[in-house]
Amino acid sequence: MDKQIINSKTVAQKILSYLRQEITLPELVDWAENVMMEGDFEEKNYQKLKNSVSRLGVADVKAFGLSWEDCQECNYSGVLPQRPQYRDIRL
Repeated sequence: MDKQIINSKTVAQKILSYLRQEITLPELVDWAENVMMEGDFEEKNYQKLKNSVSRLGVADVKAFGLSWEDCQECNYSGVLPQRPQYRDIRL
């Protein structure tokens, strides 16, 4: 089976799913951990994507947490809003 190429839209979709409460924080963290171990990051934004996904992978650790600002840092394709109006966003 081919590995999924992780790009900015992939990361944004996961963050939006979490913000919309379609997935739980443990599910988001599990996805990020799996991507870090087995995913292939798009070369164009490799370091930014890897940093963002690794940050999501520790979002369940109290010392790290996950804030709105963290989600905005992951916004490379411009799909996340500046204010939390994420329920109306369609990818």
